[in-house]
Amino acid sequence: MNPPHTVFLAHTAAPSGAELATMRLVAAMPGTRSTVVYTEDGPMLGLMARRGIDTRVVTGEFDSRAMTIERSGPRSLLIGGVGLVRLGWTLGATVRELEATVVVAGSTKAMLMGAVAARRAGVPLIWHVHDRISTDYFGRWLAPLIRLLGWLAARGMIANSRGTLSSLRTWRRHAVVAYPGVEFASGPESSELSTRPPQRPAAETVVAVVGRLAPWKGQDLFLRALAEVKTLPREVVLVGGTFFGEQDYRTELEALATALSLPVTFTGHVDDPQPYLRDADILVHCSVLPEPFGQVVVEGMHAGCAVIATRPGGPEEIVDPGVNGLLVQAGDRAELTTALDTLIADPALRAKLADAARVRARDFDVAESGWIVTALVTELSRKRRRR
Repeated sequence: MNPPHTVFLAHTAAPSGAELATMRLVAAMPGTRSTVVYTEDGPMLGLMARRGIDTRVVTGEFDSRAMTIERSGPRSLLIGGVGLVRLGWTLGATVRELEATVVVAGSTKAMLMGAVAARRAGVPLIWHVHDRISTDYFGRWLAPLIRLLGWLAARGMIANSRGTLSSLRTWRRHAVVAYPGVEFASGPESSELSTRPPQRPAAETVVAVVGRLAPWKGQDLFLRALAEVKTLPREVVLVGGTFFGEQDYRTELEALATALSLPVTFTGHVDDPQPYLRDADILVHCSVLPEPFGQVVVEGMHAGCAVIATRPGGPEEIVDPGVNGLLVQAGDRAELTTALDTLIADPALRAKLADAARVRARDFDVAESGWIVTALVTELSRKRRRR
């Protein structure tokens, strides 16, 4: 029997968290054929090509940036929905041409397009869910609608955490949790991690915040919390860019850092944040809404940082408070300041947490997620062939 051929469908080619997680997942799937289909051109095509991953670009009149939660009025949803259906129909022809056995849709928009594409191609659809389908993110009426549409359209679901899975309707569906995970190296990178510098004294501390610059990621709250610490770090690095019309937010952050006289460097987008993580003493994850998983938390733990992350959300599945990191309530500036004070003042505590964190990060090997998803696509492909 031929191995399954999976088409991964993405509505954006910007190198944001979900798209990078998909790249790592595809590279970790053993014994399968995969093609990643994008509905726009962008940096992810080059990143995929470097990995030797097959890609396609199928475009249409649909503009994913014009259909957002902020613009979720009836008219914009209607226009966007028509565009999604049309593009989904075109994508169905591509899925047929590729002789795919299953489609995996990596976002809500991709799920809606994928429903049409998979139907036209006569293959099952799997919804790979990277966001909690909840009212605090999608709103009171849109969240249950998306949950219902996903259940109707998809034969299988992949959630990036147990918390994300609990936000879905999974009755009579094949549903699994596959953590985005870390790629564990055995070459030069592994050697660099084992020889990273020791935790610095309080006044020499380096703090990193890694992630897309977006209001819900809470970088503004972090800067205000940082301004109230007893000992300022020597250096603070905000690693990440803006992708979806959020440039104004970066401008606001830069102005805030200047107004508060904070030693902050903004790097913009970087393809590989590992050098910054390996140099940092503390990684701060500061989302003000529940994080679906928290990929950067695992990456920071793997790199040997002492981690502060927010709860509720995915980090609760990663961090054991006081053992391998600290958890603070999302949106609580005072609690974040207290956690920063605790770690900045105590290099020995930082070292203890970081050592335990590196051990914990091993539980999130992307290779394990690769096996989980491979089993799911294989099972659904077999069921299709038996029909």
